[in-house]
Amino acid sequence: MAKKQFKAESKRLLEMMINSIYSQKEIFLRELISNASDAIDKIYYKALTDDSLNFDKDSYFVKITADKDNRTLTITDTGIGMTKEELENNLGTIAKSGSLAFKNENELKDGHDIIGQFGVGFYSAFMVADEVTVISKALGSDEAYKWESTGADGYKIEPCEKDSIGTEITLKIKENTEDEQFDEYLEEYRLKSIIKKYSDFIRYPIKMDVTESRPKEGSENEFEQYKEEQTINSMVPIWRKNKSELTPEDYENFYQEKHYGFDKPVKHIHIKVDGTVRYNAILYIPEKVPFDYYSKEFEKGLELYSNGVLIMEKCSDLLPDYFGFVKGMVDSEDLSLNISREILQQDKQLKFIAKNIKSKIKRELESLLKDDREKYEAFYQSFGRQLKFGIYNNFGQDKDVLQDLLMFYSSKEKKLVTLDEYVSRMPEDQKYIYYATGETNERIDKLPQTELVADKGYEILYFTDDVDEFAIKMIMNYKEKEFKSVSSGDLGIEEESEKQTESEEKENKDLLEFMKEALADKVKAVKVSKRLKTHPVCLTADGEVSIEMEKVLNAMPNNQNVKADKILEVNANHEVFQSLKAAFEQDKDKVKLYTNLLYNQALLIEGLPIQDPVEFTNDICKVMV
Repeated sequence: MAKKQFKAESKRLLEMMINSIYSQKEIFLRELISNASDAIDKIYYKALTDDSLNFDKDSYFVKITADKDNRTLTITDTGIGMTKEELENNLGTIAKSGSLAFKNENELKDGHDIIGQFGVGFYSAFMVADEVTVISKALGSDEAYKWESTGADGYKIEPCEKDSIGTEITLKIKENTEDEQFDEYLEEYRLKSIIKKYSDFIRYPIKMDVTESRPKEGSENEFEQYKEEQTINSMVPIWRKNKSELTPEDYENFYQEKHYGFDKPVKHIHIKVDGTVRYNAILYIPEKVPFDYYSKEFEKGLELYSNGVLIMEKCSDLLPDYFGFVKGMVDSEDLSLNISREILQQDKQLKFIAKNIKSKIKRELESLLKDDREKYEAFYQSFGRQLKFGIYNNFGQDKDVLQDLLMFYSSKEKKLVTLDEYVSRMPEDQKYIYYATGETNERIDKLPQTELVADKGYEILYFTDDVDEFAIKMIMNYKEKEFKSVSSGDLGIEEESEKQTESEEKENKDLLEFMKEALADKVKAVKVSKRLKTHPVCLTADGEVSIEMEKVLNAMPNNQNVKADKILEVNANHEVFQSLKAAFEQDKDKVKLYTNLLYNQALLIEGLPIQDPVEFTNDICKVMV
């Protein structure tokens, strides 16, 4: 029988399919199994309106058979089958889908949907096969037909024998090449892993003859192998079950089975939406940071299913970056997919689901913070940094989503507190939300700059993450309260000592200017401090770039040598200042010596490097001698 030619556009599309459309050849099996499931669905729908059809679900299945000797892989289904005309229309014209036509002609009920709507996936078989043979017998027909093709050069259809209704697709697997090992698609373990990965939740059994070992009769040490038919897929996905049917252990087991992480999740979120866009989702908030979380190798995203069939392992569009730690899956019947089922169109449905998921994650985190503080703090220790990065990125446009989830160590409470908790405790006369930066809480405790604020009885938030101050700059204010660093030039605290400070500034103007000249461009100015009580000296910053920001920015690979405008503040009530004054009257060189020592002392307090350690140690020796 002469071969029929594919139409020109179908031939070009088939060549594209074989060579480039799918990035992973293994998904040919997903496509063929989905088509088989569709064929069984069609009998199910017919049975809903045809009383003569008795649909016994146990009688319907998909069977996978590998024959290594003949290099064939066969996918058999007990579905509705195809007539000669349907073989011609569905397989002879690429992108002509019998499933889509059936869906359009029938009102689908009982929560079922047809998976294969685009009629292209079948041809993915040619990525791994030199020849594809389809034998099919349609429901209500006495005849069976065989469709054969070796690819883009055409196909032929002829009558054949087949006892039962359904379709049998046989692939003649290609020989191995230097780049591709096609043998893997004949290996039992590989086929099982592909089925579990993509088609685990197909609603009908996917069966295989699996090799098992058992002790030989009368022997404890010798084993014999035998074939046993097993159902490979789970069939009923956990997300389609009612929440009342599931226990916390069920959710934890699913987390482990899907290899979402090696830890125990802090919280699970089960979503069922039956509105304009229908979808189910199970999301997990992990307890621990994955080892590669902050590396280039980490890929955020949720598993995306269409009607139980895996479409994408990591759909990044479903999660904002700041919630990239969330694991889980989404299954929807309403997503628009392109021809390969692999690349998702950026459509309204996807954006709607992503928006809902973002809101749900936020609400669940707020609930965790309110109802289980201990668990939330464990989560925050792992992922709080990511939330702060979320505020810093995009110039703070997501601050309203994230700011109520932030926590910082409190100078008063000696534990993590939220911004809302801080503001709710503020005295009426307190204008600002005060914070201090440093490498650890212990170091911040000892900072001279905190003295005045602490003496006023005001609470101070401790910033120990390098992103903290950058994130707060993006928030700018919280509940109409502006953030203020304890190292900023103006603390907004009216003090009786202010007049005294101004008096000291005038009285010691020449000394302060001399000290400034001694330090040259190391500082912008030397001033009498309004904030110091017991410490002799400290550094503060004038302008938008703080000293902590300088440290962070200069530690980055693309170091721009950013410098904060530093002010050296000295405590006029400290005995060291009296020594400075006395030296200024008698020995200007000694003033230079003292000034350099005080400046380097202030650098050490801030955790900044001393430019010349040898000079510093020599200066100390001079004072001692």
